[in-house]
Amino acid sequence: MKKVMGLNEYSDDVENTNENNKFLSGLFDKKEKSFKVLMAITFFATAIGILGASLGYGLKIEAVIRNTVTGIICAGTLVYMLTDASRRNLFSYDNGQKRNRYVFVYLISLVVSLFLPLIAIEVWPYLFIFLILGLFSTNEIGLFSGSFLLLFSVILEKEGSYAEFFIYFLAGAVILALLRDLTETTKIGFPIFISLSLLFVLIVAYDVMFQNRTLNPTMIIVPLVNVLVNLILMMITLNIFGVYVIRKSNDRYMDINDTEYPLLVQLKEKDKEAYFRAIHIAYLAERIALDLNLNARAVKTMSYYYKIGVIDGSTTWDEVKHFYIENNFPQEALGFLKEYIDNDKSKQLSKEAAIIYMCETLISSITYLFKKDKDAKINYDELIDKIFEHKMENRELYNYNISLYELEHMKALMKKEKLYYDFLR
Repeated sequence: MKKVMGLNEYSDDVENTNENNKFLSGLFDKKEKSFKVLMAITFFATAIGILGASLGYGLKIEAVIRNTVTGIICAGTLVYMLTDASRRNLFSYDNGQKRNRYVFVYLISLVVSLFLPLIAIEVWPYLFIFLILGLFSTNEIGLFSGSFLLLFSVILEKEGSYAEFFIYFLAGAVILALLRDLTETTKIGFPIFISLSLLFVLIVAYDVMFQNRTLNPTMIIVPLVNVLVNLILMMITLNIFGVYVIRKSNDRYMDINDTEYPLLVQLKEKDKEAYFRAIHIAYLAERIALDLNLNARAVKTMSYYYKIGVIDGSTTWDEVKHFYIENNFPQEALGFLKEYIDNDKSKQLSKEAAIIYMCETLISSITYLFKKDKDAKINYDELIDKIFEHKMENRELYNYNISLYELEHMKALMKKEKLYYDFLR
């Protein structure tokens, strides 16, 4: 005989659930308060740092005021960019979950930038600074923060010039562009060679050639030292970043995309139909994402977990996000899941979301037909054509950032999986 839960047991269960929700809510609030503190430190450290350095270098009062105003504007803009990236999950890799490491790297870079006017400009390590700031935030934030730290070093010099700024700004922009969206398979040798070669050429073109000395081979020793120092720092940083950030993220995907992962097992125990539908959608969506050169691992994660709220009846993002945070989902997966669950029609959704949407529609349609008649003979080509035609006529696909070519390619890939659909009977 099935045991009926008593009133006391039910009350205890509700009370435990409420306590867990309160704990999670407090945890999120604590993280947000900590982030606000970090932003305050970033702002005041920048403003006070540039003010103190300007006074320390004995600059004229006009230059001190100019530098301080510049520092306040740059610091305020940086805080806004970081806050916006945090709110909209724009951080690269898992930086959104570990925002303190960017602030730590930024503060060290700030201190370095304030002392660099004391040494020759030919050996400033700004190529490395641009790279590390970009790695721990986003390329845009890395470029902006690296640029104004470079500006600080230039304006703190008594005779700083635009040439010094452009040498390192151009080299920094190139390294960030070439090493964008790193993966375990990214070949870093050629991008680093290009960036270091460009840095060397720029130093020679903007500085060495204009020195009031006779050109001789010894004049390129200092630029070569700069190249060597930047090379060593970048290789060490990229190797550490690859092991502790990129590979760790990949390992996390392998864990959560395992069909025996505890959270998926919970879904299976709660609703077998939802579990098996997720498995089928994941199989089809991953193959399409791979063929279209999209983020296949994140697509697979979306397929498995976008309905995970079935476990406790959650439907909205705010209700369901605790599952993903508790299980330490990668930041990019969180972004895609939030996008798909929110389904905000006021803006275009990603190609990855379009794949999940169409695969979900197809799998649900086939499952429905087999439920009506297990032995039904389905013309899959015709069914797929009708689904795409219906979605186009209703303009439902217009809200996704995907081309007609990609949609046609998706349709063709779906038609190739006819044998697989029979497993849905």
